[in-house]
Amino acid sequence: MEYAVRGKVVIAADRIHDELTNPQSQPHHLRKKHPFSHIVYTNIGNPHSVGQSPITWPRQVLALADLPNDVGIDHPKIHELFPKDAIERARYIKESALEGYGTGAYSHSQGPKLFRQEICDFIEKRDGLDAGSCNPDCIFMTNGASSAIEMILTALIADTSCGVMIPIPQYPIYSATIDLLGGKKVGYYLNEEKGWDMNTEELERSLADAKAQGIVVNSFVLINPGNPTGQVLSRQAIKRIVKFCAKHRLVLLADEVYQENVYDENAEFYSCKRAAVETGLVKEDALELISFHSTSKGLLGECGRRGGYMELEGVDRDVRDQLYKMASAGLCSNIPGQIMTSLMVRGPKRGDPSYASYQREKKHVFDGLKRRAKIASDGFNAIPGFSCQEAQGAMYCFPAVSLPDAAIRLAQENGMAPDTMYAVSLLEKTGICVVPASGFGQEKGRFGFRTTFLPSEDEMVRVVDAVKRHHEDFCKQFSS
Repeated sequence: MEYAVRGKVVIAADRIHDELTNPQSQPHHLRKKHPFSHIVYTNIGNPHSVGQSPITWPRQVLALADLPNDVGIDHPKIHELFPKDAIERARYIKESALEGYGTGAYSHSQGPKLFRQEICDFIEKRDGLDAGSCNPDCIFMTNGASSAIEMILTALIADTSCGVMIPIPQYPIYSATIDLLGGKKVGYYLNEEKGWDMNTEELERSLADAKAQGIVVNSFVLINPGNPTGQVLSRQAIKRIVKFCAKHRLVLLADEVYQENVYDENAEFYSCKRAAVETGLVKEDALELISFHSTSKGLLGECGRRGGYMELEGVDRDVRDQLYKMASAGLCSNIPGQIMTSLMVRGPKRGDPSYASYQREKKHVFDGLKRRAKIASDGFNAIPGFSCQEAQGAMYCFPAVSLPDAAIRLAQENGMAPDTMYAVSLLEKTGICVVPASGFGQEKGRFGFRTTFLPSEDEMVRVVDAVKRHHEDFCKQFSS
């Protein structure tokens, strides 16, 4: 398996970071001088690692939930340090959701029932569904969305004949896990010229080609908003996808972890659950849908908490029992991640002491991401030889880069993908760490990279300028 997001370029970046921050660790004759002072890690959606501040209220609640009662929620001076709504929520979590056991005990293997009910309430409100449309018994709280994805792929891939349809480009957890489990990757191409949209003809082509090869395709991965592409699919596109999966009896895996990250005012997040309800597929019991969400993205950016969940819709009870067995083998997901998930889906309500500050802090994060998305998209498009679709959502840009023929030949002679060679060069000359587009999959003959736009606005302006200068120098180097 390969996992490009933390692959060859990032390993090189970590080595250079060590050389910059701890030169004494290297023998004097091996010490290298670099034309930059620090590494800019834009390889991974890890917001806090590049300066995003935590939202205060969830951290307050989590701290109080972790503290023993006598120095926390029951301390006589606790109201001098924490707002009333944070104290009350922590008390509810400790006494009701965690049943008085605290954060050091195992929970139910799917997560506490009260937390799962909060997730259901969130889904119903988000999608405009009737109360009771979501069943807490069909919610599994997990260590981020990634562990849920791995669990489902493990259940789906029985042997080497099993195929999973994945977008090209796609987030490497899918390709890596499918390879690890011995399954077959069945790629369907997103249309870059149309803003990374997808069409039914391409889906039918991909499925038919796989069947002709004897692959038993049983599932379909959708990432919306897109990673690495940053697109936000329309309602019509989502409805076409749920109908396609129902028609071909494919389990739909809906990766929706960026649902809060929509910056284009003409776009909106439209869930697969809502599409399935509005097309009548839920009522007809015609679609198996598994949706994923996480605390790592959105506006909380709490990657290290490893909080997330999956919802099962239309999944047979016997299958659910097998998934429960798999969850039970891991005992439960981590409790701080469960608490953070609860706080993500149920924040302070209007009128609570923390409501205004909570909304203000989230807006600050959102507005900053929206500005940086434009800085990156517009900046890359202004570079001759670059083509970058607008980042409508998520945290990434995925520009295509025109490389000189001589550079392509040299990379191939050295057994390296041309955009990996380009990314290594960019790192060594500028200190900017990106992920080669080849690590996500792309059309033959296309080259490029994925970058986040999570660093500060000043840093992103500097990054775009440094990429421009590097590209000019790179092209001159290989044109002479």
